[in-house]
Amino acid sequence: MKKMLVIHGPNLNLLGQREPETYGRVTFDELNALLRKSASKADVELEIFQSNHEGDIVDTIQDAYGKFEAIIINPGAYTHTSVAIRDAIAAVGVPTVEVHISNIYNREKFRHRSYISGVAAGVISGFGINSYLLGIRAALSIIKTGRHIDD
Repeated sequence: MKKMLVIHGPNLNLLGQREPETYGRVTFDELNALLRKSASKADVELEIFQSNHEGDIVDTIQDAYGKFEAIIINPGAYTHTSVAIRDAIAAVGVPTVEVHISNIYNREKFRHRSYISGVAAGVISGFGINSYLLGIRAALSIIKTGRHIDD
């Protein structure tokens, strides 16, 4: 069975109540249930982690080495600020898919820059919670083939 880690960054625990016009009305618990269901259908064991603290996210990424075949991460606001998370992803070498619920490129200019995308296998942005489901599919393809979907 394949093993994947989903990491939710800061404020994602507030899904469903935080800016629903941007992030939708699906709650954090509903999203995680949907992710588990999707992973189960694909014969994937999924671990889910959320933190509002950068160091906890870095520790979780470092601990992923040798335990998980892929990481799906929505770094939230840390996308635009965290060299530490970027460096942790680069250091462990676990294929990582960056996902975002909103399209970060049609939002405020400061959100257009991702420190994570340079070390991610790919970025999925702007498809609501489906970004996570697409992220699982992309990670599964990388695990199965050792390549990106378009290689």
